[in-house]
Amino acid sequence: MSRSPLQNSSPNTPSPSHIASLRRLRRISHLLDNAIPIPGTKYRIGLDPILGLIPGGGDLISSIFAGYVVFKSAQMGVPQETLVKMATNIVFDTVAGTVPVAGDLLDVAWKANVKNIELLDAHLGSPEQGKKADWLFVAALLLGLILIVGGVIFLSVMLFGLLFQLITGR
Repeated sequence: MSRSPLQNSSPNTPSPSHIASLRRLRRISHLLDNAIPIPGTKYRIGLDPILGLIPGGGDLISSIFAGYVVFKSAQMGVPQETLVKMATNIVFDTVAGTVPVAGDLLDVAWKANVKNIELLDAHLGSPEQGKKADWLFVAALLLGLILIVGGVIFLSVMLFGLLFQLITGR
């Protein structure tokens, strides 16, 4: 578990206005990746892999929340390189989640939202200031994320429809 940036004194310590956002982001991450304990184990899953079982729509809902984490991280001053890593985690989670069964299992294990909160915590706990991403970059990154996730969802829904037609003969 990463250390809490709320208790350090680095130059990246969140302002009081960002502390509430940080708590909200941690709750979202927990809900999507770790909210449900698996009985008899120490392992937990979240709503993300469950939503991923819904063709197209589930990945869209999960990606909206994951994109919100990236957006709020940018507002907290996370550098471009870290934002790109966060977006890559989301894209990998979405693309891998489209593969039936294996993708769902990977979605349970990958936990992109937890990884992104760990990246945010690492930034906030870092003694180095880092260069804050400019808003044009953030807008382009989020637009690219929307296009990639939207494209993957579109293709998975089309493939699901094609398979349905092949199976039913319609």
